[in-house]
This record gives sequence, structure tokens and C-alpha cells, in this order.
Amino acid sequence: MQTIKLNNGVEMPILGYGVFLVDPKECERCVTDAIDVGYRMIDTAQAYYNEEGVGAAIKKSGIKRDEFFLVTKVWITNSGEEKAAKSIEESLKKLQTDYVDLLLIHQPFGDYYGTYRAMEKAYKDGKTRAIGVRNFFPDRFVDLCNFVEIKPMVNQMETHVFQQEKTLREYMDKYNTQLMSWSPMARGENNFFNNEVLKSIGDKYNKTAAQVALRFLTQENVIVIPKSTHKERMKENFEIFDFELSKDDMATLRSLDKGESLFINHYDPEFVQSIINY
Repeated sequence: MQTIKLNNGVEMPILGYGVFLVDPKECERCVTDAIDVGYRMIDTAQAYYNEEGVGAAIKKSGIKRDEFFLVTKVWITNSGEEKAAKSIEESLKKLQTDYVDLLLIHQPFGDYYGTYRAMEKAYKDGKTRAIGVRNFFPDRFVDLCNFVEIKPMVNQMETHVFQQEKTLREYMDKYNTQLMSWSPMARGENNFFNNEVLKSIGDKYNKTAAQVALRFLTQENVIVIPKSTHKERMKENFEIFDFELSKDDMATLRSLDKGESLFINHYDPEFVQSIINY
């Protein structure tokens, strides 16, 4: 598996399996299937309520813990130094592990400075190999980076062919922070799976629109965590390293960028209130 070196030297797989909206009752089965396909990075979160399923699947796999790259996230209701520290311990218990490989702040709301301090301590204590943030747009990202001891290793953002986070990446590059994509297939929006550009490029390589979109992101050095509950689709999403998009195809795909979210607005007060109340 191709890896990306984070700013602390940790090697992180560029492709993993995400479990957002995977039913807790189905999670163990889905992660087991993903592991069988070959995935070794699993991305979960406290707010997904399926950390237990992820932990059980990894434990039952019989594969050594150090062969996995495990990601979880601290939710808003656990923000603040004391509450975040407690929640990190709870996540480790649910995941049946002594450490995670990457720990993220899930949303840029609440006392995220206190949360980050708890994560810095967890990092120093060996309870996580890397720390970072999620959904931190340029303003919040730059602000945080200037007032913390340990710079974020990762910022996980909505990133796909229609939202390529070009402006944010300019600021992240200044801190050598790695971009990680959530919803790399745009949740199927904009007629994603039947997009004529993606399909026509895919025909050249005998690949699907989804495989082209995932390969585009990985060639742009963006970490991706596609989700599916179907094993055949998991296999399809995994088979993206046996071809390489040409420079012309990459340029064509870059032109699809609309520079805005297809789903949510983190600057919308009503959305922020809904997230806080989740």
C-alpha cells in the first residue's frame, strides 16, 4: 500500500476504509470484509457510535495491531481538556487497543483548544501516533496552528473532484499538514457515478468513474477513505493502483473543481447549532 509521510515521520496509508453511517450492528461485518479485501487503515469516530465494531473486527482478524492504522475523532460534546482526555480513554477501550494511529478533533466548535491540549498529551503519552483536525477551514486552521505546541499532522476535509480544497491546501502546506478526504466520491452528488468526464476517462483505463476519482485524489497526494457496505464495491475502491492518470487527464479532472461544499456550510449558524445539538 502506498503511504504518505506525516510531518512527524509517521507513515500513513493513502487509502483506507471509512465507517461513517455504517450501522453499529453491521460495522464488525463490514470492517471484517474490508480487512479481507486488504484494507489496513480504518477511519471511525466517537460520533459514529461504531468504534466497538471496528475494535472487534480488528481483534478477531488475527492480524497484528501494528499492521493497522486506526483513526478516530473526538466529538463536540467531549470538547475541553478534561472531557476530551476521558473520552480518548473510552475510545481506546471500545477499540480494544492501547493506542490509535491518528486522533482528530471532529468539528471546529466547542472548546477545541482544550481538546487539542488533551490530544497533545495523549500523543506525548503514546496513546496516539499522530494528531490533527477535521473540518478546519483556513481561518480556524491558521489560528489553531499559531497557538498550539504540536502542529496538526492531518486535516480531514470534504475533498473530491468537485471540491478540491485548493485554497486550504495553500495554508496547510505552510505547516506541512496532510490533507485527508472525507466523502471522496461526493456521496454520489452531481450525478457522480455517471459523470461524463469521469466515465470517459475511465473508459481509457477500463476503470469506473469512482476508481478514476479516487485515483485522481491519491495522485494529488490526498488520503482517501471510501465507504461501502458491499464487499464487491470495497474491492473496486481498493483496485486503483494498477493504473496512472496522464497529465492531461489530471488537468481535465482539476477543471471539475467548483471550490465549494456540496453538502454543508460550517459558517451557517443553523448548521452549527444542529451539529452542537447532535
